[in-house]
Amino acid sequence: MPQIPEKIHELTVGQVSARSGAAVSALHFYEAKGLISSRRTSGNQRRYSRDTLRRVAFIRAAQRVGIPLATIREALARLPEERTPTREDWARLSEAWRTELDERIKQLNRLRDHLTDCIGCGCLSLDTCVLSNPDDVFGERLTGSRLMPERKKARETAD
Repeated sequence: MPQIPEKIHELTVGQVSARSGAAVSALHFYEAKGLISSRRTSGNQRRYSRDTLRRVAFIRAAQRVGIPLATIREALARLPEERTPTREDWARLSEAWRTELDERIKQLNRLRDHLTDCIGCGCLSLDTCVLSNPDDVFGERLTGSRLMPERKKARETAD
């Protein structure tokens, strides 16, 4: 891994790519989505501050666990621009995702545990399927195809 001297405060896109393991195209994408930022030189080349390396590491780790880019962008917006984020900054941001991740893990465990049943059955019935209707939450309100128009009405009401 190429070492960057401490006295260098800005990095080229190639240096950020080499140090972070992210492709140059991914860095351009992250910048277009507002996840990282750069300044342009007089020759129109990108220059990134050193803290970009930590931001890219955070983005990639969050993506690996399924956090949407919009949520990552919101989290990064709360970080200080004038200094490299600390361990405490990262801990505070990641704590907010713990509940969401726990729920996702619960859903994935349920999927894993019941996937064979669904493949064998093939029904995916909204009133009995443990994947489409976990814990029979729809059974107390309505059953069968009457759920579909209700969902459509709920979406129209929300607009």
